[in-house]
Formats: sequence, structure tokens, C-alpha cells
Amino acid sequence: MSFKDKVVYQIYPKSFCDANGDGLGDIQGVIAHLDYLEKLGIDYIWFNPMTVSPGNDGGYDVADYRALDPIYGTMEDFEELSRECAKRHISIMFDMVFNHTSTHHEWFQQALAGDPYYKDYYIFKKGKSPGIPPNNWQSKFGGPAWEYVEAFDEWYLHLFDVTQADLNWTNPHVRKEMQDIINFWRDKGVHGFRFDVINLISKRGFDDDPNNFDGRQFYTDGPHVHEYLKELNTHSFGLDEEGLTVGELSAATINNCIEYSGEDSHELNSVFTFHHLKVDYKDKKKWHVQDFDFAELKELFNTWQTGLQKHKAWPALFWNCHDQPRSLSRFGDEKNYPLESGKMLATAIHMMRGIPYIYMGEEIGMTNAHFNQLSDYRDVESLNAYKILLEEGMSEEDVMKALQAHSRDNARTPMQWDDTKYASFSDHQPWINVNPNHDQINVKENLEDPNSLFYHYQKLIALRKQYQVIQEGRYVPLLEDHPQIFAYKRETDQEELIVINNFYGQETSFSLPLSDDYDILISNYKDTTISSEGHLRPYESYVLYHRKD
Repeated sequence: MSFKDKVVYQIYPKSFCDANGDGLGDIQGVIAHLDYLEKLGIDYIWFNPMTVSPGNDGGYDVADYRALDPIYGTMEDFEELSRECAKRHISIMFDMVFNHTSTHHEWFQQALAGDPYYKDYYIFKKGKSPGIPPNNWQSKFGGPAWEYVEAFDEWYLHLFDVTQADLNWTNPHVRKEMQDIINFWRDKGVHGFRFDVINLISKRGFDDDPNNFDGRQFYTDGPHVHEYLKELNTHSFGLDEEGLTVGELSAATINNCIEYSGEDSHELNSVFTFHHLKVDYKDKKKWHVQDFDFAELKELFNTWQTGLQKHKAWPALFWNCHDQPRSLSRFGDEKNYPLESGKMLATAIHMMRGIPYIYMGEEIGMTNAHFNQLSDYRDVESLNAYKILLEEGMSEEDVMKALQAHSRDNARTPMQWDDTKYASFSDHQPWINVNPNHDQINVKENLEDPNSLFYHYQKLIALRKQYQVIQEGRYVPLLEDHPQIFAYKRETDQEELIVINNFYGQETSFSLPLSDDYDILISNYKDTTISSEGHLRPYESYVLYHRKD
């Protein structure tokens, strides 16, 4: 299967639609809106984890890989979802969390009970001395990356939360379990897999980190990770001709990504990287907010696009996901130019080389929630950050501004279906408040307006399926030094695209050698004109097409 014309839509199940009135999204809620997704034109739905979990990390602490969490529904519900998606030529992508399990998982419980078979599923080590962990690594959620188990006088590794114990991938039984889990879901009709922090599964020793004390150099892109992924590919998802895979890579480099997703790697189809979503971190600290660095954003896009294409490796293209604030609030202008800047951001990302991902609500212009009370937040990372930042001396006002800008809860507010009390997400109070602006920004309003953001996304998806140059064309940076414009060319031997995007609310101009042979494929203003000495209005964006023969 060629995946180069495909577009993925991400659903955070807890927040998409609540069909049973408990305030939590569920599978039946998704089924109720499949016609909407079919109208949009997407090919895959990526679901965040829906398997059994205590929920300490939003489902990324898996307690049973083969059972659905009852809050989302039954296996019968899922099988109905699979059938209904297939009727609409939509495939399902599942989120696989294979670096660690919940400590509630039966395997870990068996390990704690002293079963040596299951204890070897995890990474237990002796401390350096009584009460001292095996090394100085810090977990990604704060504090030591090791937890003491008195019964063994040993510590287990948890690179994330203390309830997320790292799996021991050197154990062939663990690797076989992972293959069987994928094949279980393949038998249920799942054709896509997104692998969470998959480049952390191979550790290269357990020495103290002499540099930054987080241990990253010892567990990122380890010595056997490619061997493990090739093996997983061979015995599971690689057997599916319709399959699509993407790896979430922590602290990845271009060379690493080439190894994971190069055309001849026999590992993954594509990779998620997050460098471009840190350009509004002051000093690269998430909770220290600044205006986004446009020059850095452009440089990152151009460097990664050209670097990956040299080795036919494929990136995931995205502005939004469940862990990121809303792009319209972050890179656009939600107050003065919500439609123009929303369309510009969509065009800029969808015309690039790779596989576009749309996060639920992005296509209708959902924004950050701008919650002004701590009690409105639910995300454990945000609540922890509030305490830590206050302790570090930041004022409460600045802490709340940081949460309003960068909290993960900005992405997790309920989908805005209409202007009713709970936006038709639910009949009851949702698990997290609906964004107050749902009375203006919602699906109903978008579908009734032919000039809406929804129909712009619909057209971008259709163009990708229609034009080979969008699917496979070479990426060539243009106007690299322009202070306001992000522009690039896509070309094959037969076709050429010019993509021009003004990232600011001020007018600007540019100079490019453009002939009369170009047609406008899509634009965000109704009266766009083509000129070699071009003038762009606020957030103006358009795509020019030329057939060479």
C-alpha cells in the first residue's frame, strides 16, 4: 500500500463524544460521528490508548493490552466501530505503549509476587548502597527514575511515572508478547499503529549520567532498537499490506529518523518529532513562554524536510496533538484573524512532504481554553508544574499565564459540536470544562459556512489525493531569509508547486520568478492574484501549481 496520499485524524477518546451520559467520551460517541469524518475525507483515525489503565498518565500506563477500558465501551463496541469505519474506507490506528506497563499490569504484579519469569519482564537492579538508587537518572516526570522494592532489596526502572515500569526488551519473551499484542488487534481490524516513545526500548548500560543527570544518553536510540523494530515488523505489522506505522521519537536526530523510517529500513513508515513545537519555549523551558521564534521554525522545517528526503524517510506533519496547546492560539491569531491564520497554518503543513495529522477540533478552529482557575485543570503535568513554578519564585499570575499557553489540557477540552450547553459533547457535565467559545466555534457553524476552516481542510485532503507532486514531490526551500514568509517548492519531473505563507498579521512583499503558467490550487483569500513581485495581506497563504510538459 502506498501511504503517501493518506491523512490521519487523531481522536482523544475521552474528549470526542459522550454517548452514554457519564461525561467521558466513548466508542459509541465516535461511531455517531463517523459520517462527519468521512465527509472531511480522512483515511485513518488514530486513537489515544483505550485499553485498561488506572489513568495515571492518560491511558499511557497500560494495565491490559488486550482489553478495552470499560469507560470507553466493550469489545463488541470496538468491533462495531471497526465495521463502521471499514464501510467508510477509514482505517483504525492504535496507540501502542511498549516501553513500559502500568505497575497494575498482571505481569508486574506477578513480578512483585516473586515469579522470576515475570520479574525478568522488567528492569530490576541493586542499589549503589543502602537507600541509594542504581544510578542518578531522573524520570521525565520528575524525581528519581528508580523505585525501591523492599522484598527484593532492588529497584525497578521507570523513565516516566513511578507507576510506569520499563519493560526489559532484552528478554525475547517480552518481544514475543509485543508481537502477539499487535497481531491480536490486527485480527480486530486495526491497520495502523503509533508507537509511543519507541526509541527508548533499548538501554545501553546503567551508569551514572555525568552530564545532565537525566540518563538520556543511556536509553535513547540504544544499540538494539533497530534490531528489535525489524523483528517486530517481520512478525506483526509488516505482514499487513494495508498497514501504516509511525514512531514517536524522543530527542531524535535526522540520522536517527532516517534509520527508523527510511524506505529500506523495514522498521516504520514514518516518525513523529517535536523540535518545531519548542520554538515558543524561552531557553527551551516549557513553562517559560515567549513569542514563537519564526526564524527557528522555518529553519527546522527546511532542515528536516530536506534531510529526510535525501534518504526517502517520512515525517509525520502536524501542528497539534493531545500533548500540545492549540496551534491557532500558538502560531496564529485567534482574535483578529482566526480564519485566515487557521487556513494558513493548515496549508503550510499539508503541502509539505510527509503524512499529515489532524488533531480533533483543529479543522474547525478550536483554540486554547484559557482557563483562569487552577481547579479547571486536570492534567497531572500542569498541576505539578503549578507547584514547582511557585516554589521556584514565579508569580501566581505568570504561572497561570504559562498554563494558559502551554498546558496539555488546552488540547483535551471536549470537541465542540454545536453551541448548546455542553457543545453536544455530552448531556452532563464533562470530565473537563468545555471551552467557553464553543458558542461561536463549533462543527455546526463550520458545516453551514462554505468558506469555513472545515472546507479548507477538506480541500487540502482532496488535493493530496489528486496530485502526485503533493504526495511525492521533492521539497525545496524558498525565501529562506524572509522575516515573515515561509515558502517552499514541491516538484517532480512533471509538476511543480509553490507554497507561500505569511505567518504574521502585517502585510509584506516578496520577489520570486513566477510565470503566467501557474494556477492557484488553494488560497485563504477570495481574490488572490499571482505576481513575481508579490504582495501578501495578513496571514495570506496560497498554493500555485504548474505542469511542466
